[in-house]
Amino acid sequence: MASPILFFGLLAFIFIAALASDPSPLQDFCVADTNSQLLLNGLACKDPTIVEASDFSSKIPGLNSLGISLVRIDYAPWSIDTPHTQPRATEILKVLEGSLEVGFVTSNPHNRLITKVLQKGDVFVFPIGLIHYQRNVGNESAIVIAALSSQNPGVITIANAVFGSKPQIPSDILVKAFKVDNDVVNYIQSKF
Repeated sequence: MASPILFFGLLAFIFIAALASDPSPLQDFCVADTNSQLLLNGLACKDPTIVEASDFSSKIPGLNSLGISLVRIDYAPWSIDTPHTQPRATEILKVLEGSLEVGFVTSNPHNRLITKVLQKGDVFVFPIGLIHYQRNVGNESAIVIAALSSQNPGVITIANAVFGSKPQIPSDILVKAFKVDNDVVNYIQSKF
């Protein structure tokens, strides 16, 4: 009896893992045609016969449909990237300049904060879907390159989503969730 259970359990795991990533591309590359009005799994593709090397550098429209994203982030001294999550991507970042405090919170029931101060050359990974933040902890600018495991990782800024949703989340729900009175919830909602 254990054999069929093991087989179906393994089959279910493989099926879930297959659904948990961007689909494989159908061609070698799909350089984004930023002038096209057509949207197919991202932007429409440029004709491959007119693709140039510049399509794979700088703004990199050649990433279109490849299942990854790349971004440079410049942090002013003591600035923050407030708590947020990418619901569809793992993020890895490398510090090019400066010092950056980073942290993420594990899922329930522990909600443990994992944090570290990174220096130039350090790398850090934020697991998919977990709430995380970054803060420049220096008097100089900090620069990072971040790569994400999805073409469209999405972003949910926690404070904006909770206190600035349209329509607003009913205040009695937020009163119970944050264990504060209604005046505090109304005050915070007024800031969004």
